[in-house]
Amino acid sequence: MSIIIFFIILLVLVIVHEFGHFYSAKKFGIRVDEFGFGFPPKLFGVKKGETEYTFNLLPIGGFVKIFGENPDDENTNGPDASRSFVHKPKWQQAIVLFAGVFANFLLAWVLFSFGFMYGMATSVSNVVDRGQLENVKLIVVSVLPESPAEVAGIKAGDAIVSLGEGEELTTEISTETVQTFISGNANNPVKVGYIRSGAEETQYLEVTPKLDGDKALIGINMDEVGIAKLSFFKAFAEGMSFTLYATKGTAVGLYSLISEAIVGRGSMEAVTGPVGMVGIVGDAYDLGFSYLLSFAAIISINLAIINLLPFPALDGGRLFFLLIEKIKGSRLNTKFTNTANIIGFGILISFMLLVTYHDIVKLF
Repeated sequence: MSIIIFFIILLVLVIVHEFGHFYSAKKFGIRVDEFGFGFPPKLFGVKKGETEYTFNLLPIGGFVKIFGENPDDENTNGPDASRSFVHKPKWQQAIVLFAGVFANFLLAWVLFSFGFMYGMATSVSNVVDRGQLENVKLIVVSVLPESPAEVAGIKAGDAIVSLGEGEELTTEISTETVQTFISGNANNPVKVGYIRSGAEETQYLEVTPKLDGDKALIGINMDEVGIAKLSFFKAFAEGMSFTLYATKGTAVGLYSLISEAIVGRGSMEAVTGPVGMVGIVGDAYDLGFSYLLSFAAIISINLAIINLLPFPALDGGRLFFLLIEKIKGSRLNTKFTNTANIIGFGILISFMLLVTYHDIVKLF
């Protein structure tokens, strides 16, 4: 089921992104030769009008083949050159290149907004009035590998509902009360009552906090989370706020990842590819529909930001070349730009294969 959901999400994100390019190109009278999901080799295609819609073997992306985006003699000087991307004004070219990114941001906004209408899981720290949230619970956000919590069987998504020693349990649970209780019980078994996603009954386990310096820890990150269910207009306003917040967080995270890689401190542990995302989709699906919408929205934002990077073959790289041409006052050497984009595409595919291999290794 996780694999099916992942491919549905990927299909939607790719179609939305490429439709942005497709729609804007058509509006400016640019010929679009192909709209493809996945990367070649081609499995099959259907031609409608002048555009062929294809499904390809590698389901890790998609593309639109815009006439003149990669200049050659035919689209520069041929009989249909007037409909070529390369002959359109620079501002129209820029809009076509940016349209896919914009479509992904727009999709994220819509997904977050529908999430709030349905009932979005929201951190208490993100709202001014705690009373706006329903069914507030202390949720385990993540569990550190080989920590006492992981050994005991605590999993991300578990809601902690009680805590104590022996038969004496307290149900007054918050981040502070859990931290205080754990800190005072180093090396002593603690009974934890929790509700796992998809279950209704409280389950119990014992975990033994271990000293880390002067603190006792069990190795979990927690957050108080409730359900925010908003009216139509409030949902879209809050959806926009969440989109901006997630965009900022994603951009900062990506910057940190790239800067650390440049200075030699990067780690593949921080990167997840399609195989790893299947597992994340499964976790989001288990937590509920609103989590799945949030996950899809965040992936859409990631796709948009990555595509804006000034790297050949990405939208950002093409925009960068366009900016140079605008400043220079003439087109860049066609052979240079085409070669740069081909090399960039090869590097991206190689990196994707490396990430996929690393994801598979982590499974074993």
